[in-house]
Amino acid sequence: MSVELKANSLSFFESIIMGVAGSAPGFSIAVAIAGLLAAAGSVSPNALLIFAVPMLGISMAYKGLNKKMANAGAAYEWTKQGFGKFFGYFSGWALLIAALVFMVTGSVPLGTATIDLFDADLASNVWLTTSIGAVWFIAIGAVLITGIELTSKIQVVMSSIELLILFGISIAAFFHTGVGGAVTPFSWSWFGFNYPPGTFAASALIVVFLYWGWDVTCNLSEETKGAPPNAAGNGGFLSIFITIASFIAFTVAALMMFTLKDASGFSDNLIYHVALQAGLGKTGGYAASLALILSSVATLETTMLQFSRTLFAMGRDRALPTGFGVVQEKTLTPVRTMYLLLALGLILIFVSSFMPSIATILGDSVSAIAVQVCYYYGLAGLVCAWSYRDSYQESMATFLGYAIFPLLSAVALFVLGIYAITTFNLTTQIVGIGGLVVGIVFYRPNGYGKASLAPAE
Repeated sequence: MSVELKANSLSFFESIIMGVAGSAPGFSIAVAIAGLLAAAGSVSPNALLIFAVPMLGISMAYKGLNKKMANAGAAYEWTKQGFGKFFGYFSGWALLIAALVFMVTGSVPLGTATIDLFDADLASNVWLTTSIGAVWFIAIGAVLITGIELTSKIQVVMSSIELLILFGISIAAFFHTGVGGAVTPFSWSWFGFNYPPGTFAASALIVVFLYWGWDVTCNLSEETKGAPPNAAGNGGFLSIFITIASFIAFTVAALMMFTLKDASGFSDNLIYHVALQAGLGKTGGYAASLALILSSVATLETTMLQFSRTLFAMGRDRALPTGFGVVQEKTLTPVRTMYLLLALGLILIFVSSFMPSIATILGDSVSAIAVQVCYYYGLAGLVCAWSYRDSYQESMATFLGYAIFPLLSAVALFVLGIYAITTFNLTTQIVGIGGLVVGIVFYRPNGYGKASLAPAE
């Protein structure tokens, strides 16, 4: 067994694709935009834009920190070196918990989309849906175990097809509404701040979940080629703009093509309903289901990669059992972390099969994941601000981009996360808060390497 990942395996283009796959436009549109429409109503486009701002601030933090030190642990390693091993450990632990919960959130829609290809009436069967999702989950894990190079090639093909389908359906949707097929005419008020009372925090959490995942590029930084400079950091930053455009396009299309009540009820696959309404018929419906399958596979892959690389870095650093901090010599992949993920993921998928509905599974898990993400993204923003605190002496642009912007973004995410916790139901509190607290059991205060984050350039 070795302790080095396979260097120079990913190109800059593959890094961007990984970032897009991490945020998963097809998956997010299909299963989460309906929830956003239910929460924010007609101002959902506003929510997607204003809550993209702190995401961009955190992506700047990742750029700045990755520029100083590329590490598979990413947020875990940077936080540990900036604020000490306690906060670093729980930054990594939050990502691990969020990734585990997502094994359910990502696998269930895979089951739904697969069933839609044969008999859509069966998609509401929780047991059948989760069982098919579990099969997909095992298959994806098997691909990842073979190595990062095969994984990245498959990712490029899947994400390219997904984006082409999304682009085609969105064009058809706007053409349909443009020739008199709009149920509700376009309105600039959709970009205003007229949120229904008490929905602001819920809307923000959904959007945080929607954008989460692009940071996988930095978890793969040890395996990314060095040209252009900071390819992993820049790849994650650029991928966000692609997801913003796709989210806005389908949200506006849904508002124009359906009543708000109908659109907010399409939590099974919004893309599917938009395709049918746009007049694309069965072909469009099959394409929409294919887009959801491809996007779900892609985002499960990237989430598994984040989990495995973070756990690998924590094991290599002796923050968690050292057996996780090695890679298989043939594939240079941390296979032990993948075996653990497959075991725990299958257990969680099995437990979710006893929940009353697919909508309940998705709703509770989205909120629980978003709180974990607010925590570890926020810490990364603070670390970057601290690391670049003196950069104004050389460049005010650097100071604003890598200190002030990440700082404000981090504060916004922390405030959101703390407030949102007070609105959770019991299930979400157990998963979102309890999952983080359980990390205390595995905390090893004496098992860390030395900090070496470079000073601001």
